Amino acid sequence: MVKKNDELEVYIDHMLFPNIGVAYVDDSKVKIKGALKGQKVKIRISKKRSDKIEGKVLEIIEPSPLEIEKQCEHFGACGGCAYQNLSYESQLKLKESQVKEIIDEVVEDYEFLPIVESPSPINYRNKMEFSFGDIERDGELALGMHKKGSFYEVVTVNGCQIIDEDFKKVLLATLDFFKGKGVTFYKTRNHEGYLRHLVVRKAHATGEMLVNFVSTTQNEVDLTPLVESLTSLKLDGKINGILHTLNDTLSDVVKSDETRLLYGTDSITESLLGLNFKISPFSFFQTNSKGAEVLYSVVRDFAGDIKGKEIFDLYSGTGTIAQIMAPVASKVTGIEIVEEAVEAAKENAKLNGLDNCHFIAGDVLKEIENLKGNKPDVIILDPPREGIHPKAIHKIINFKCKEIVYVSCKPTSLARDLVVLQERGYKVEKVQCVDMFPYTAHVETVCLLKKK
Repeated sequence: MVKKNDELEVYIDHMLFPNIGVAYVDDSKVKIKGALKGQKVKIRISKKRSDKIEGKVLEIIEPSPLEIEKQCEHFGACGGCAYQNLSYESQLKLKESQVKEIIDEVVEDYEFLPIVESPSPINYRNKMEFSFGDIERDGELALGMHKKGSFYEVVTVNGCQIIDEDFKKVLLATLDFFKGKGVTFYKTRNHEGYLRHLVVRKAHATGEMLVNFVSTTQNEVDLTPLVESLTSLKLDGKINGILHTLNDTLSDVVKSDETRLLYGTDSITESLLGLNFKISPFSFFQTNSKGAEVLYSVVRDFAGDIKGKEIFDLYSGTGTIAQIMAPVASKVTGIEIVEEAVEAAKENAKLNGLDNCHFIAGDVLKEIENLKGNKPDVIILDPPREGIHPKAIHKIINFKCKEIVYVSCKPTSLARDLVVLQERGYKVEKVQCVDMFPYTAHVETVCLLKKK
């Protein structure tokens, strides 16, 4: 009988989404985060319930046949990437098989298309949120990603493989500036400290960069030398703006109580599929620009011939999907709960000369009631990770739209919603994964449903 805190040697039989290894002990299933299929590992049982047993890896005794030499010097210490020890081909196969297994449990007789890879598996991120911390308790100041399994210690990721050199130069220049200032990083234990985050964004198409330093109000630091240091860096891109965000929120999140412009402008412009999008410091935008072009191309293809048709883009964010559909559709209506994202969507529609886009700020659950008189030909759903609200999904179905294209970043939430959609008269036609996040366990999934 397995008990909590038991230490065992187990073989990882298979994997579940996202990045969960499964082993069997006395016919009991044990889920082990971060373990790879084919590994033999020493684990400690961390949770034991009647319906769930979880373990934590203590040691890898034998590597998986899938493993290769790690691609990043920080892998293992950094809590960011999960698959730097897998070839990109293996990553794609793993994600594809995990999603298919999830969808197969709830859907029959559908087409599962091959996964679409990212245009580049490295240097692909257009945004990074770096955290200030220490390398070890009371150790040297660090700026980067949290250590694997730790909420406090930070790894300075100047060798990171999924960002380009400009990110690293800005990171190191900022860290060097604050090392000599004698100010401390914010500690969530006692809510004391000054340094919080560094957020860097870079548009792939234009090379424009936005740098946002985030701190509490617990110190006064002259940031003029930091601005001078950053603007003097030799970069492939160009820094458009440098900002200082003041954030006294108790939790460890990037949030603005006040944002001050220290240099330049407060936005950058990215281009996707021939359209331009203005990105502000807190705008949501897909973190892989070239990958987003691939994802939105799949969405557009799944939607089929939309010439002259009316489209709903629910959970529309900054309106990227809506605006990619708008040049052909007769009308596109987007609903998004984040007001700043809606304002950005409206501004971007003007920037692109699109007058048939209408964006509404509010919760889909409530705002969709006001659209009852409309008859959409296609509904596009791109909800947050937890999927569609159980009440909202029935209101969406009541439009009796002929086609629904569902974009999901969490296949388990997608599968749950597909059960409801099928019960209410929709058939799943085809599903395709798009790898937007190489070297991580995450993947986007696009699903086409048609009204029976």
